[in-house]
Formats: sequence, C-alpha cells, structure tokens
Amino acid sequence: MAEISGGRLVAKALKSEGVEVIFTLCGGHIIDIYDGCIDEGIKIVDVRHEQVAAHAADGYARVTGSPGCAVVTAGPGTTDAITGVANAYRAESPMLLIGGQGALSQHQMGSLQDLPHVDIMRPITKFASTVPSTERVADMVSMAFRECFNGAPGPSFLEIPRDILDAKVDESKARIPKAGGYRASTRLQADPGDIDKLAELLVRSSKPCILLGTQTWTCRAASAARIFAESLGLPVFMNGAGRGTFPSDHPNAYQLARRYAFNNADLIVIVGTPFDFRMGYGRRLRDEATVVQIDLDYRTVGKNRDIDLGLVGDVGVIMSSVSQSASAGNTGANQRKSWLKELRDEEDRLYAERLPKIQSDAQPIHPLRLCYEINEFLNEDSVYIGDGGDIVTFSGGVVKPHQPGHWMDPGPLGTLGVGIPFAMASKLMQPEKEVVTLFGDGAFSLTGWDFDTMVRFNLPFVGVIGNNSAWNQIRFGQIAKYGDNRGDVANVLSDIGFDRFAQMLGGYGEEVREAADIRPALQRARESGKPSLINVWIDPNAYSPGTMNQTMYK
Repeated sequence: MAEISGGRLVAKALKSEGVEVIFTLCGGHIIDIYDGCIDEGIKIVDVRHEQVAAHAADGYARVTGSPGCAVVTAGPGTTDAITGVANAYRAESPMLLIGGQGALSQHQMGSLQDLPHVDIMRPITKFASTVPSTERVADMVSMAFRECFNGAPGPSFLEIPRDILDAKVDESKARIPKAGGYRASTRLQADPGDIDKLAELLVRSSKPCILLGTQTWTCRAASAARIFAESLGLPVFMNGAGRGTFPSDHPNAYQLARRYAFNNADLIVIVGTPFDFRMGYGRRLRDEATVVQIDLDYRTVGKNRDIDLGLVGDVGVIMSSVSQSASAGNTGANQRKSWLKELRDEEDRLYAERLPKIQSDAQPIHPLRLCYEINEFLNEDSVYIGDGGDIVTFSGGVVKPHQPGHWMDPGPLGTLGVGIPFAMASKLMQPEKEVVTLFGDGAFSLTGWDFDTMVRFNLPFVGVIGNNSAWNQIRFGQIAKYGDNRGDVANVLSDIGFDRFAQMLGGYGEEVREAADIRPALQRARESGKPSLINVWIDPNAYSPGTMNQTMYK
C-alpha cells in the first residue's frame, strides 16, 4: 500500500470523528496536519491567539454535540491554549487539543519550544498523552476522543513530536478507526429502582421544583425535559446552557422566583448542574426539602451537600424513564396548580420591582435597560452569547433565548474572552442562525483582535459591548471591602470607542449613549451583514444583584 504521513493520519482520524473544522494558529511543528486536512476536506480556521483556537473548539462542541478540535504548535503555542482547555474541562465540553512537540529523536536535548506539555495538561483534561510512533497516530486520536466521553464530557490533549508527525509509514500498518465503529453509546440509564423512587417522590410532592442545568443541552434532552415537567406539573428553572429548554412564555417556566422556590419547596430536583459556587455549594436548598440530583458524573452527585436520592446517567434518558414510571397512575399534576400560581405571583412581583430600571431612560444607560433591549431584539433563531462579568450577570435575569442551545456562556470557570471564539464556532456551524454576543469592555479586550478573523471568514454577528470602562464585578468587591478611596485600584479602564475598532477592521460599528437608540442600532448592525460592535455606554455605578451577593465579597 501507499505510504502516509503522521499529519495525514491525524486528518483521517478527525474525519472519522466527524470533525468539520479545526481552529489553529500556525507553527512549524504542526503544518503536516494542515496538509492532511486539505486532502480530507476539513476546514482550517486560523486565528490570532491560541486561546481563541481552544475556546472555539469548545464552542464547536457545544453547538454541534460532537467534539471540537484545536491544533497549536509546541511550547508557548500549547501554553497559550491552556485557558481554553481548562474552561472546557470545568464546562464539561468535549474537545481535543493537539499540540506540537520537538522531535522524539531530540528528547531532553533542548529543542525549540520543548516543554513537558503532557504533565502540564494532565490536571485539566480527561486524557493527556504523547503519541509514541507514527503507526499509532490515528489510533491515539480516536483514543483521546473516546476519553472525552467517559462519564461527563471533557477535553483531551495529545502532543505529537515533529518527527512522528512528518514521518511516513505503510498505510496498512496504521490503524485508522472507522467512523462510529469503535465507541459505545453514552445514553446510559440509571438504576430502575431509583427511577421508580423518583417517580413516587414527584407524585406525592405538593411543592416540587426542578432546576435544569447545562447537561440538559449536553444530552440534547429538551424534549424529555418538557414531557417530564408538563406531565408531572413541575415548575422549572434553568441555568447555564439549560436556558432555552422551555420558551419564556411556557406556563411551567420561571426565572426570577428561584430563591423563593428553593426556600419553600418540599422536593427539589437538580438536573445536570453541580453544587458549586453558583448553587452556594448546595446551601441554598432548604434543609427540610427532599433533594434529588441527576447527573452524568458519579463524582458530582452528593458533592458538597447531602442528598436524598442520586441518579447517574444520561439526564434525558432518566427524565423520560421517570415520566413513563409516573404515568402509570395519578401524577399529582392537578394538585400542584396552586403551587404554580404561587410561584407565578412571586415571579410577577419581582419583575414589577425591577421594571423602573428596565424602562429607565437614565444616562449613562442602566445595564438592565441594555439587557432588556437585547432580549426584545432576539428572534427565534438568535443564539445569545455572554462574555463578561457584571454585565452578563445582569443579562442572566433578563435575556431569555427562544430555543434549546441558544444560550452560551463560559461556564463555571468564569473565563472571560469566550465571546468572539464562541461566535466564530456558532456562525461557522449554523450559518443560518443569528449570533448576538454581549461583551463587557474588559472581556472583549482579551480576545478582541480575533474580530479580524470574523471579518476574514465573513462571519457576521451582532456584537454589543456594555462599556463602563471598568472591571466592574471586581470593582464592587474592592469598594465593599476597602471603601471608596481604594475601590478603583487596578480595575478602571480607558474610555475606548470599540465601534471605531470594528470599523478599522472592516466590520460595522456604532456608538450609543441614549437608551432609546439601542434597538435601532442593533437593527442596523443586523442589516449590515457584517461582524459588528455596538458600543453602549452604561452606568459604572450600577451593579447586578448576582455581583453584590457573591460569597467572595461576604
């Protein structure tokens, strides 16, 4: 048979995995992979920073449900990508980072950009390894992808030495796994006895509630979740990528009354989200309530807080099974109508309480008004991406995506700089959908130069910068702890006209200082057909409730 290089074996393995795009920044260690990708019809998107490549691979996985791939060079190329890998690790997003390495024949000789990449990556990946021979290249790529789906999804890392990548071997000696032919199903079921226990708990409960987390989207479980909630008469709250599982006008969907529900429910079911800082480490759930946790990862269930019942497996499969078990008799849905009404009254009260800020014409613009205008601007196909601190925390209580998978944020690592790479991945993989991204001015500055990549690859999106010229989430904490005199240390930024930055790079840019001008500016950005930035000047002294309630400032 013909000979084949290591780089082409990488490309064949990626093709077998269904990878359509790699995100990369070029380097001498990795160029043979490009050669293979061209032959296999895999699109190569070159970015300006390796962090962007890793974030975009993460975003690709979130959008498609299939693992993303970033390819970076050795040494600083790989270390630049670490933040993106760490973010995918905490967000349970399956991706493969391929890093270059000096020639194996020069091991420990001080070759260019030589670093112990595997040792560095091991704590933030599900799998990290060196490829030891050219014959093993495709086999180890498939191994790395398989590990991405071991339990809750996550990233893997492979380093491929330059001589391994460039060498050629007889194709008959290289194992190239066939597409879909070597991996088991990830749709695992929980213990049938526990399914029946949960069904019974739900039927008997008078005041249940359910929180749908990111794994609801990871498992593509929106349909199962709706049947689950509707058939059992359950009030539903959503966080992370679980947002959009129910449309905002669905009678079972709630947003603002979550604390009230947690304080008054007799049964709380947590689906696909850990008891981490966002949940007060589980302390926000009343002790008197029966607490049930459903998760893909055994290690997450019961972590930080005792629970009454834990079920491990695909959250969609589990919810479907519970629905079927409960349907055998009276589901108790009718007896919970008064509980749903009680929560709706609290929801309406809280909305009315903040209505003056949502409708405010104040200058500078109140962040809630900006978020409200964005929410009203979204259409049925708009994917909303949040990249920032305080401004995105504001948006979490206002912006309501219309469909599952139409909310993207960094996840529990709280990484800033994901906005451009997530928009890149989203627009590449679903070009028919509109992408609307809200940035903090600080967050945009971290990866904003890849706005140029959006222009080069003709990836239009509507970008909005909530500009208060500060790292405001941190600024609040400093003022609270040290007083006004020391509150502005190391957190105040320059007043930057990001609209002109967009124009300079060939996109559409516009500045907004009046609340009434927000929506028309968004519409003009939509109609421009270009990557855009609407620079909205917001009040630097307005802080979101989420920021003011953060435990780190207590």
